[in-house]
Amino acid sequence: MEFGLTEEHQQIRDEVRRFAENEIVPNAEEYDTSETFPHDIVDEAAEMGLVGASIPIDYGGAGYSTLESVIIAEELFSHDPGIALSIMACSFGTEAIREFGTEDQKERFLEPVAAGEKISGAAISEPDTGSDVSSVSTRAEKDGDEWVINGTKMWITNGSVGDFFVVLCETDPDAEGRYNGFSQLVVEADRDGFSADKITGKMGIRASDTAELVLDDVRVPEANLIGTRDAAFMQQMYFFDETRTGVAAQGLGIAKGALEAALEYAQEREQFGKSISEFQAIQHKLADMATKTEAARNLTYKAAWNVDQSNDITKLASMAKEYASRVAVDVADEAVQIHGGAGYVNDFPVERFYRDSKITQIYEGTTEIQKNIIARELLD
Repeated sequence: MEFGLTEEHQQIRDEVRRFAENEIVPNAEEYDTSETFPHDIVDEAAEMGLVGASIPIDYGGAGYSTLESVIIAEELFSHDPGIALSIMACSFGTEAIREFGTEDQKERFLEPVAAGEKISGAAISEPDTGSDVSSVSTRAEKDGDEWVINGTKMWITNGSVGDFFVVLCETDPDAEGRYNGFSQLVVEADRDGFSADKITGKMGIRASDTAELVLDDVRVPEANLIGTRDAAFMQQMYFFDETRTGVAAQGLGIAKGALEAALEYAQEREQFGKSISEFQAIQHKLADMATKTEAARNLTYKAAWNVDQSNDITKLASMAKEYASRVAVDVADEAVQIHGGAGYVNDFPVERFYRDSKITQIYEGTTEIQKNIIARELLD
């Protein structure tokens, strides 16, 4: 097994780092405070091929592997999670089109996302539906050659800035089996009956747009049905290894950024006539933070490599997501502690890392869900 990055991987990391340092860091506090979507930075990221990074080259994307996408996410999130998520999430939902969509759908929806001309989203969660995806109540009924959709989606990334969404709907309420009778439909935001209400006051990732979507007799053509009708639940499960590994990369990036900020501050801050990095208590904190971050990196990279090899890694992906998100919270917490009072205000980035870290333990399957999955796989 190779533990080192290739020269190409290192070049990707270096380019992303330069972009983040020049474009993201100077603007991070502004977008976090105002809770606004960073359209200008996203446009620049699209020019670099960072938007829709995993979209195939044939449809205008960079065609990056899961491991390469993880490297990009780690670097972006180590500079600012809110703007990083805004960039990485521009292609949410396109994985379903990439894998199950028709050629027409790929041309209509993948190409403009890769070009930075449109923003996509995935609409799964509902006000009463979080971890239990099978309890989705948004209904889509066939009327001639159209689908008529009614329902409400909640906590939708890109909800008020997205151009189209891949919406999980119930299409056969009489289907036998808890996981049958669901379909995925592409819904364009400019269709009659579609509305979005931006959610503000989030604890973290404030630059990333989140909204509640309401679909009131929204009509979409049969051509917007993705893959096989009534088989969407299994289609969704197909991507969880990839997407949960992606969230692990987010947690890893937050831990990396918090560690680097704490290390720099500890060497600059003086107390009792010397830098606080000379105190054993601080040294032990930094040592623990670095060790946890490196362990999270190895687990996340291993999961990503296995996704690229098409291995069955449900357990490993959940381990990576659960552990890296926990490390993100722990390392960010210690980074604030090392900064002391200075870490409690937004003069330093650790305050933002601390707030941003928590979401990695919630979305794409909570910590508790990941532990259930790991235990289930262990017990066969």
